[in-house]
Amino acid sequence: MSLLEVKVPQLSESVADATLLQWKKKIGDAVAVDEILIDVETDKVTMEVPAPAAGVLVEIRVANGGTVAGEQVIAYLDTQAAPTFISSDVHAKVAMPAAAKLMADHHIDANAMAGTGKGGRITKGDVLSVLSAPQTIANYADPARVTATLLPQKNQPSSSERPEQRVPMSRLRARVAERLLQSQSTNAILTTFNEVNMAPMLEMRKRMQEAFEKEHGIKLGLMSFFVKAAVHALKKYPVINASVDGTDIIYHGYFDIGIAVGSPRGLVVPILRNADQMSFADIEKKVAEFGGLANSGKLEMADLTGGTFTVSNGGTFGSMMSTPIINPPQSAILGIHATKDRAVVENGQIVVRPMNYFAMSYDHRIIDGREAVLGLVAIKQALEDPARLLFDI
Repeated sequence: MSLLEVKVPQLSESVADATLLQWKKKIGDAVAVDEILIDVETDKVTMEVPAPAAGVLVEIRVANGGTVAGEQVIAYLDTQAAPTFISSDVHAKVAMPAAAKLMADHHIDANAMAGTGKGGRITKGDVLSVLSAPQTIANYADPARVTATLLPQKNQPSSSERPEQRVPMSRLRARVAERLLQSQSTNAILTTFNEVNMAPMLEMRKRMQEAFEKEHGIKLGLMSFFVKAAVHALKKYPVINASVDGTDIIYHGYFDIGIAVGSPRGLVVPILRNADQMSFADIEKKVAEFGGLANSGKLEMADLTGGTFTVSNGGTFGSMMSTPIINPPQSAILGIHATKDRAVVENGQIVVRPMNYFAMSYDHRIIDGREAVLGLVAIKQALEDPARLLFDI
């Protein structure tokens, strides 16, 4: 026997521990080198733990849902053993990746479920069937982590018609909640609004779309315009790109723009490093890459660390207006909303234009209303006359 340790990946200094999700292999299974054994969830990202070598999984030291530290040993591989059969009644059943993620999110015990997939594997459909029947979820869930209680109501329909399910927050959701409360309690947040005529930007995008896609292999979206306009304004008003450290103001000589992205695990904000040095094509490619990584849960810690300013486009979901919350330790955030045809007055005439309401929330401790308003106006002017971006005016 030649045993090899399987360890949790090294965590960043700001992350104390992590949670194991669902083991993809059971004891006795053969594994190939770099085959994913389990996913590890922190309050920022989900990381994969690959097999360091080919062999047989002979010991699992930390079960599904366990809390682990960076570089902790969680299993052992025998690199010389042959695969052996181990009863699924003893060891955890194997779940398909999508199913494993759902079970981890809802803390459902795989050993209490019947898998309909090949070899008894639990499929996403199996888990969805359980979730669609909340009155029976207690039979599948870990009782230490989930309480599914049906409360009968006096003079109300029977409890089976009014189910309730209590599920603890994921680490990411809990961390997002913590940071939002921190932002509201430590920043003096104000929000300024302005309306933007999107017609010039949309016309340029439409005119250049075909040539842009042919040249760069990616569609010309809206985010590259928003990021470019934001950087344009931050250069004019550097305090909007600054942050507070105690009683000091840190002025950043670089522009790392956070892009708020929705994912199955919740809101994440990957960072466009040195956005001022990126072309439109660079931005579009990176945004598309971040979107794919967020949906698959494969964003790395480095993707989410830092940032000097954030752009959040709630318009993709149809939002008309909102007051975005600052992402600490940043001092400002730009909220973009849905573009709608509206009646506006131009030169004394009522005309229809595609309008968008922009919002900039800012920390009034270091950013005065003048800088915030003028910064948002600079963004507005850059989008209403995109040539300003070319001539830096």
